Amino acid sequence: MRYLISILISLSLFSCQKDKNKEIIELVNEWQGKEIVFPPDMIFTRYLMDTTDYQITQSDYKVLIYVDSIGCASCKLQLPKWKEFIAQVDSLTNSQVPFLFFLHPKDYKEIRYILKRDGFDFPVCIDTEDALNKQNKFPANITFQTFLLDKDNKVVVIGNPVHNLAVRDLYLKQLLHEKHIADNSIKTTAEVNITEVNLGDIPAKKTKKADFIVKNTGNSPLVILGTSTTCGCAVTTFDKHPAKPGESLHLTVNMTPKESGMFDEVIMVKCNTEKTIQLKIRGHAQ
Repeated sequence: MRYLISILISLSLFSCQKDKNKEIIELVNEWQGKEIVFPPDMIFTRYLMDTTDYQITQSDYKVLIYVDSIGCASCKLQLPKWKEFIAQVDSLTNSQVPFLFFLHPKDYKEIRYILKRDGFDFPVCIDTEDALNKQNKFPANITFQTFLLDKDNKVVVIGNPVHNLAVRDLYLKQLLHEKHIADNSIKTTAEVNITEVNLGDIPAKKTKKADFIVKNTGNSPLVILGTSTTCGCAVTTFDKHPAKPGESLHLTVNMTPKESGMFDEVIMVKCNTEKTIQLKIRGHAQ
């Protein structure tokens, strides 16, 4: 429990909510072990077009993802990252963990476009009446509307694994019943050429990129293990090969703002270093 609370407190810092520690502890205490009640008439579809006879399999764990109708749907969903995470969990658990997507959309056409655009052919439940949320009264913060459930539908972990790498690791550790997911015992040190980039003005739905260089300043090979972003509008690409001591790895953030307004996004870069690297991009979408 203490480890879970510490992870979620780190998540609050990632979300720029430094004064929310007490609230998070209360939230964890409230939801840990709480049973999620599912509506009796769940209908799953693919691409919001064809209903599918999808039955929730009996398993030790399941992942529940709830997305409401407020704000940027694409930013909330981040479906490419979910596809990566689902593939990772499937490979580690022999596809024994079901992922349950419950969407309460305000715009069917937008959701259908996003699902098709991202090639997300997994079954999703379109909860037009928002019945799941009404029955369970989820936290208002989208960060805490995703859950790892046990076989009795009780909450084991609360938090979104595609929004935060630490939460992702917590999911995997719980699913694998291991204290260590991978051999991260070989550590090194790294520094970034720049930690913050101002992209200036960007037309909405146009892409502008920011490049970063991560230099290995230690004595062991450096590897970028993964990244997470505060918004689906920011997509990262990076070198997958190890960098020898003194060498560097390149990381690019492609920012495609969906709506006009100021943006200030945080990118967390996890390497085989003691601390996660934090980058920022900011600008104005016109």
